[in-house]
Amino acid sequence: MLKQRVLTALILLPLMLGMLFSASSGLWAVFSGLIALLALWEFSRLARIKPDERAPYLIGTAIFMFFAASGGWKLSPSAWFGVLLLWFVLVPVWLVKRWKLHGNWRSYTLGWSLMLPFWFGLLELRPYPETAESLLAVMGLVWVADIFAYFFGKAFGKHKIAPSVSPGKSWEGAIGGALCVLIYMTIVRSMGWLSFDASWFAVMLLSLLLTVVSIGGDLFESMLKRAVGMKDSSHLLPGHGGVFDRIDSLIAVVSVYAAMMAIFG
Repeated sequence: MLKQRVLTALILLPLMLGMLFSASSGLWAVFSGLIALLALWEFSRLARIKPDERAPYLIGTAIFMFFAASGGWKLSPSAWFGVLLLWFVLVPVWLVKRWKLHGNWRSYTLGWSLMLPFWFGLLELRPYPETAESLLAVMGLVWVADIFAYFFGKAFGKHKIAPSVSPGKSWEGAIGGALCVLIYMTIVRSMGWLSFDASWFAVMLLSLLLTVVSIGGDLFESMLKRAVGMKDSSHLLPGHGGVFDRIDSLIAVVSVYAAMMAIFG
């Protein structure tokens, strides 16, 4: 399992970085769209969308993406405000209520609400290869929070955040990950990688907020999997599970960050 994880990471990471820093705007739209569509396919399985309905659902989404990318469409500020409501209101309530999806219109709507803002966010935060650093900084926040939360949780974790949803997540791990994020974002700010100018204190507040959002994205996907009795969203990535498993936190953070930049930036 460890060997599979390492080999998969050695293939995927250079591919992601290569596309991030070298791909044209059109190729980046296609590449990021493929990631979003794969995650949407995995979501459709978790959301109990019937097998014969998944193809039209995905094809229709892909057609929309094609016209959106070709026409340079962007989400309106009101749509981005809806994204903030999704992650700051609906998702926390959903985690408490443990609602289940049944393959109806709610499943369709939630899938689009998760994946399309994520895709639009990837395009808007990285319109050209020259702007890749700012998006990489946001991605790095997610990776730092996840990796160091794991190690701090292993070393000191005693108090579980949501044992019935994700037994491996602890408050100690989350705090340790958040502290490392603050250090990381201090370095990122000093290097000028952020796409906005703000005081150190404001950047730290934003970093903590995005760390919380990252945890929420992970917990939300874990809850969806537990509702249908699945350990992984798929087996597309050997040793890592599915695409949705790997980018659940990234979906949340990129969507929220892009929304905040569109509304307040």
